Amino acid sequence: MNIFLRFVLRVAITIVMMVLGGRAGAAPPTDPSGTWLVEDGRARIRLERCGPSRDRICGFIVWMKEPADKHGQPYRDSQNPDPDKRARALLGHQLIMGLQATPDGRYAGDIYNAEDGRSYSVSLWRDSADRLKLKGCLIKFLCQTQTWQQTLDVQPGQLVGLTGDLNGPRADKEWAAVPAPKPIQAKAK
Repeated sequence: MNIFLRFVLRVAITIVMMVLGGRAGAAPPTDPSGTWLVEDGRARIRLERCGPSRDRICGFIVWMKEPADKHGQPYRDSQNPDPDKRARALLGHQLIMGLQATPDGRYAGDIYNAEDGRSYSVSLWRDSADRLKLKGCLIKFLCQTQTWQQTLDVQPGQLVGLTGDLNGPRADKEWAAVPAPKPIQAKAK
């Protein structure tokens, strides 16, 4: 397996961020939204609010140190169990799937590993204002924890657009839907 796919397995113990630009104020200390440089420096993951009520956390690969193979072709999600997703590029794809808040201030759920096409349990939390801890488990007692560093700069090749936009990551169908705003009722005079 190539180096990047092994990285994605490690990312299965990594994750996520939120678009910081255009947001008023800073995220609360427990909110993991933002862009994070993974521990080995090979990728940046953007964590952001997702789901119909925006109460979950999803994560996307928005930058890769090596986004293409030795032939210049983008790395693809070739091991995905969904045949419709096997041709998608790894850069920009969703790997954290709607983590839910837990009573202890963490977020827990699943992370997708493109190296083997499987999902694993993960939890993450802010360790400090600019550090995120991510704990991923293959099975309950076989876990690994990584520390991610928050980034505010933009690297060449980094996806900076909003999720779903041309220069942004792409959410999986179940997380892409944002509820339509309720129509404003005109008051009768």
